[in-house]
Amino acid sequence: MKRHTADRSPLRRLRTTGASACAVVLAVAALAGCNRESDSDSAAGGGKVGIDLPRADSDFWNSYQQYIDKGVKEDGIDALPPTNSQNDIGKLVANVQAFTDQGAKAVVMAPQDTGAIAETLQTLSDKKIPVVSVDTRPDKGDVYMVVRADNRAYGQKACEYLGEQLKGKGKVAEFQGDLSSINGRDRSEAFKSCMTEKFPDIQVFELATEWKGDVASAKLQSTLAAHPDLNGIYMQAGGVFLQPTLALLEQKKLLKAPGTPGHITIISNDGIPEELDAIRAGKIDATISQPADLYAKYALYWAKEALAGTTPKAGATDHDSTIIKIPNGFEDQLPAPLVTKANVDDPKLWANQLEKKN
Repeated sequence: MKRHTADRSPLRRLRTTGASACAVVLAVAALAGCNRESDSDSAAGGGKVGIDLPRADSDFWNSYQQYIDKGVKEDGIDALPPTNSQNDIGKLVANVQAFTDQGAKAVVMAPQDTGAIAETLQTLSDKKIPVVSVDTRPDKGDVYMVVRADNRAYGQKACEYLGEQLKGKGKVAEFQGDLSSINGRDRSEAFKSCMTEKFPDIQVFELATEWKGDVASAKLQSTLAAHPDLNGIYMQAGGVFLQPTLALLEQKKLLKAPGTPGHITIISNDGIPEELDAIRAGKIDATISQPADLYAKYALYWAKEALAGTTPKAGATDHDSTIIKIPNGFEDQLPAPLVTKANVDDPKLWANQLEKKN
């Protein structure tokens, strides 16, 4: 496939072109820019990288952290001690300030509030510090690269799956993510548009959750009380919604196997190991696998490319994704497959490769 990184493959060996300084900057396989003429660390292809993790209350993001930690070690990245903003924009702003104070030359973040981060992005842009945004696309403010999957496709796939399974009729509860996040908006808008157009006889109850499992569980309980014939659920983030949802359905004796009377068809987003186990056990029907491994891999890859001074190009990549130009930078849209009973054991799924913690 066509490469779009100025012939810098992540597998290419670092060129050692005489200057020993190249060996002490990012000793990683993806870079080929050590012979750039500049006194700055970033132009030389190296520099410290600040990495902020967005939250610790989600199995998906905890898996992402494992991949980040592994990638930093394997690629020899000069990473500052990682921070965790705990879904708090104020903490994220403070963490980024700490990164710059410590000399970060690039920042990797995953802002959960994509509207409130604009001022911080402007500050980083003024300081010529490139930003890689993972999973979320900031509404405003320059970013070097956004690494995420097509979140509108999540909503579309979830709608089509539920619509087909319910044969176009029924009642569905939708756990909406935080609508201040572009991911929550993209998934919600696409799901609604698809349901309206393709399955008008399915009634959808839009339940705003702010990505909080306890909020989703409480609202589901109220919805079930008013609509005991509910027969579908769309969870926009299994990492926070799966366990409280299953616990509530088990408590109410509503967790019935697929194909049996009273079964509630459930589709989720994330593709964490717990979701795959739930599919195997017949507790949920499907999920859309959000690639935690690729998020981490290409977040670090693009951080290295930014430090090397590479300018991304739109188009197909050599890692089965598509780079698109967005108003405030570029976006690497990674693939996210639908997972059902039929392919839940596919070894290519990241959750089937993740090392289990003892």
